[in-house]
Amino acid sequence: MKKSKQARLQAKGWRFGSAAEFLELTDEEASFVETKLALSNSLRDRRAAQNLSQAALAKRLNSRQSRVAKMEARRSDGIDRFAAASPVRVGREAA
Repeated sequence: MKKSKQARLQAKGWRFGSAAEFLELTDEEASFVETKLALSNSLRDRRAAQNLSQAALAKRLNSRQSRVAKMEARRSDGIDRFAAASPVRVGREAA
């Protein structure tokens, strides 16, 4: 958002902040959400880099294409299982 628009809205009483602030997440909860988002993005990017379809990846994982789609869309607890089984590092250590 442009700073001028944000300033006009703030002058009218609007407040701005992060999603974590709005949801009143603890630092640990915010970190957990960021990790899940990073894992979902990593899964999609790595699958695409290997030219795998969701169905092909699902077959490798002994799963279903719909589960891979949900994990990539961040709509599944399957990403938690993926995180537990994955050697992928997320965050500053990944660099």
